[in-house]
Amino acid sequence: MKTVMLVFGTRPEAIKMCPLVNELKKRPGIRTVVCVSGQHREMLDAVLRAFNVVPDYDLAIMKDRQTLFDITVNILERIRAVLEEVKPDVVLVHGDTSTTFVTALACFYLQIPVGHVEAGLRTYNIYSPYPEEFNRQAVSVIARYNFAPTELSRENLLREGRKPESIFVTGNTVIDALLWINRKIEQDKTTQESLREQFNKLEIPSEKLENWKQQKRRLVLITGHRRENFGEGFMHICQAIKQLASQYPEVDFVYPVHLNPNVRQPVTEILGNSHSTPNIYLIPPLEYLPFVFLMGIAYFLLTDSGGIQEEAPGLGKPVLVMRETTERPEALEAGTAKLTGTRSEEIIRLASSLLDNPEEYTRMSQAVNPYGDGKAARYITGILEQIL
Repeated sequence: MKTVMLVFGTRPEAIKMCPLVNELKKRPGIRTVVCVSGQHREMLDAVLRAFNVVPDYDLAIMKDRQTLFDITVNILERIRAVLEEVKPDVVLVHGDTSTTFVTALACFYLQIPVGHVEAGLRTYNIYSPYPEEFNRQAVSVIARYNFAPTELSRENLLREGRKPESIFVTGNTVIDALLWINRKIEQDKTTQESLREQFNKLEIPSEKLENWKQQKRRLVLITGHRRENFGEGFMHICQAIKQLASQYPEVDFVYPVHLNPNVRQPVTEILGNSHSTPNIYLIPPLEYLPFVFLMGIAYFLLTDSGGIQEEAPGLGKPVLVMRETTERPEALEAGTAKLTGTRSEEIIRLASSLLDNPEEYTRMSQAVNPYGDGKAARYITGILEQIL
C-alpha cells in the first residue's frame, strides 16, 4: 500500500485540499495521512470541520503576530520528525503558502517526492504577491509531480523547463469544494437553520439575508488580507469602500475582517463608524460554509484573495481584484474578474460601473468560469494511483 501525505496550514489551502483528502480516502490501495501546520488556527479548524477532515498530525505553529521567519523556522523544525515517522511515498502540498514552501524544502532535504497541487500559477514578480510568488516558483523546482489547474499554468511550467510528463492539467480543486458546500447549503435544512442562527448572532437577521437574496438591496461582499497591501494599500482600499458606501446608500457592504492586526487596524479606524455609514457591516471572519452562502447571494465581490477569483465566477459573481497583479490571468481573459489595484479612485470607478451599468454586470456575471468542472480531486487521485 502506498502512503500519500498531504500537508497544509491555511484556510485557503484547506478549502482546496480537503476534497482531495476525502477522495484519496475512498481508494483502498492508498494510505492517506494528513498533517496541518496550523499557520492559520481558527480559520483552518473551521474548514476541517466543514469537510469532516481530522488531521493525523498538527504542528501547531500559530502564534500572535508571527513573522515569515517564525513560520519558516517552526515548520522546518517540527515537520522533520513527522516525515521520518510516516515515510510517505509522496507528499502533496498546495499552491504558494509558507507551509507549502517549507514542507517542500524539508522533503527535498529528506529526498521525498513532492506533488504540487495548483502548480504553475505565476506573476513573475517575486514581490507581488509576497511571499507567495517566490514560494510557488521555489516549490516548482523541487516538485516531481505538477498538478496544474489550467493549460496556461502548464505552459508556464513548460517554459521553465519542467518535464512534460511531470505535468497534469486537472482543473482546480476549489471548484470541487465550492460545489460540495453549495449543495449542502441548498439541500440540507439543518445547515440552512444553522446559517440563519449564525448570521442572527452577527446582527444580520433573516429578513436582511432574504433582501440580499432577492436583490431588494444589493450586497457587495469584501475580503482583504494580502501582505503586500499592508499599510498604505489597505488605507486606500478602506477609503474607497467608505466612499462607495456613502455614494450608494441603497447598497450594503459586508466585510468579514481578517484577524491579522495589520488588517484590523486600518479597517476599524476608517470603516468602524457605523453612524456615518450604516450600510457597512464589519463582521468577524466567517467559516467557509457561511462565506459561500454570502458569496452566493452577493451582487459582486471586492477582494485581494487568490481563491475567490476562482470561486466567485463558479457562482456567476463578478470579482474586482484589489491587487496590482494576479497569478490567475485566466479569470481576466475570461472576463469574470478585473484588476483594480489599490488606488481608491480605480476601485470606486470599477465598482461604480458594476453598480450603475447592468450591461457591464451581465457581461461579467455570465462569463464562463475557466477553472474546471468540479472533478479535479478525482483526476488527481486517479493519476496518483497510476504513477505510484
